Amino acid sequence: MLVAARDQKLAEIGKDKIGKLVVYCSDQTHCALQKAAKVVGIRPGNVRAVATTRAAAFALSPDSLESAVLADVEMGWVPLFLCATIGTTSTTAVDPLKPLCHVAKEYGMWVHVDAAYGGSACICPEFRHVIDGVEGADSFSLNAHKWFFTTLDCCCLWVKNPDALKRSLSTNPEYLRNQASDSGGVIDYKDWQLTLSRRFRSLKLWMVLRSYGVANLRSFLRGHVAMAKAFEKLVAGDDRFEVVVPRRFAMVCFRMSANNLMNKKLLERVNGSGRVFMTHALVGGIYLLRFAVGSTLTEAEHVMEAWKVIQEHADAIQGDYKHLY
Repeated sequence: MLVAARDQKLAEIGKDKIGKLVVYCSDQTHCALQKAAKVVGIRPGNVRAVATTRAAAFALSPDSLESAVLADVEMGWVPLFLCATIGTTSTTAVDPLKPLCHVAKEYGMWVHVDAAYGGSACICPEFRHVIDGVEGADSFSLNAHKWFFTTLDCCCLWVKNPDALKRSLSTNPEYLRNQASDSGGVIDYKDWQLTLSRRFRSLKLWMVLRSYGVANLRSFLRGHVAMAKAFEKLVAGDDRFEVVVPRRFAMVCFRMSANNLMNKKLLERVNGSGRVFMTHALVGGIYLLRFAVGSTLTEAEHVMEAWKVIQEHADAIQGDYKHLY
């Protein structure tokens, strides 16, 4: 999407102004945006990672975004692109699309919504509010391999104006010419991507949709959310632990204490047991553990067993760090 946004903007202001283009995101945005910016010629220093706060559950603040954009405009920079996220990698934070899109459109930016994780939940009506305002976006992506029971890799992309993308990536050498493409009656996906050929990724997603059906997919996702909610309640009920940010979907971010090293040791011990596997994040200086429910095979008994393992190792860790209590 960045290449389409870049070329569209440079057509307005002149190709020699590429060094003035600025990309905006939060400090929780996936690192893939930094890589994409490099690929299209945007200097690393021109990517603004706007700081988030724990008080805002690490979501991107529209006011903070506008302040950053306004400061850049006053310095002669040109706002190009905003990446908003529905379900950030570290904490599944949800950026507020409607006000963010409003700010972006005031300054002529392309808005991309990265719903790689959280977008899957929108198959359930009760979660659709997380994308309120999405009509203001220019593009939207969802990774079916994250929480939609599809194997790696499978990413769905929607683009409001595909012609902008095709103008940037279209190539038509003679050896690729054919009657179907020339007629305009088919979509040539080579003009939507960097590579010429592509695998038949849509088949496996189609199989998931056909095999499960909407009702069963919703049931699985709701079940995952319910199990995560139950785990969150267990964490909140133990005075040694705290939920770092409110749960939004099916992942619980928690820690044992304010001591980062203690939490790191706890994670190492739990994962080392081979009975439960979790990951961590370092957000706002806080080292936290992430308990994610996402498998079709996970049941409530597994959640209870996981909590039992965590408590066992917490007891041992507490003994090692008893001088802190």
